[in-house]
Amino acid sequence: MLTILAGGTGSAKLVRGLSTVIKNFSVICNVGDNIWIHGMYVCPDIDTIVYALANMLDVNRGWGIKHDSFEFNKQLETLGEESWFNIGDKDLATHLLRTKMLRDGKGLVEITQWMCDRFGINAKIIPATEDHLETRIITEDKEMHLQEFWVKNHANGKVKGVRYYGVNKIKPSLYALDAIKSSNMIIIAPGNPISSISPILAIKEIKNLLVKMKNKCVAVSPIIGTNPISGPAAKYMESVNVDVSPYGVAKFYSDVISKFVIHTTDKIYASKIAGLGVRVYDTNIIMKYKNDETRLASYLLGL
Repeated sequence: MLTILAGGTGSAKLVRGLSTVIKNFSVICNVGDNIWIHGMYVCPDIDTIVYALANMLDVNRGWGIKHDSFEFNKQLETLGEESWFNIGDKDLATHLLRTKMLRDGKGLVEITQWMCDRFGINAKIIPATEDHLETRIITEDKEMHLQEFWVKNHANGKVKGVRYYGVNKIKPSLYALDAIKSSNMIIIAPGNPISSISPILAIKEIKNLLVKMKNKCVAVSPIIGTNPISGPAAKYMESVNVDVSPYGVAKFYSDVISKFVIHTTDKIYASKIAGLGVRVYDTNIIMKYKNDETRLASYLLGL
């Protein structure tokens, strides 16, 4: 049994790679970037994983459904509404149905499993919590939802901090806890440590369980040298005093991992990471093509 903690584009690539080498595994998804918008509940990271495993993902954008149109968004503009959050017309069906099911009393875990069943996905995709958890970005001017900072404002401006609104009140998904408990291996995907993975780790019960099972947990670095593989990870990491390097990520995860995978060019960090009590492995972690995703997935399983 294998479980992967996932969120964002890098996570989706590795999850898709795993699906080519192993049939049954669990994906615990970040929900910190979920947002209520236009009266709908949108779950970007959950949907990206679902679409990736269903072979529907627009891989060029890294989100949404391939070959989608955006007439809905254009019509919002015509009606004078904000349209900064791009929702494709096919993607719109997902959000509408999810919102309807939530209002009918169904939980996010049940809804996500229904989606997996509809798309013939074998993997168990599990929201980290069924409660609303919101990643908030604190800038010099104000505090805002992660989506507003990243999508609407294009990550412009200095980040002063990050917080996970509601985390002290929420309960973890029991399915997520069960998946971790029954796992022979737990992988932390190379997603943004602060906005994709940390919202999961901020849930106390999940973090405590991972601490107990750290000997089974391996993380893949989302940083090569001093540069994130993608996205605004550097801004977020700096705002919470995490060094933007493989060592910084390894230290950030050191409570919950026993193994850490770095890129082949980052061996200079190996001894310092080992000083954290973490075993270091190096391989090519860049996933540019689908065969790269399978290659990295196979490597991790070999650990």
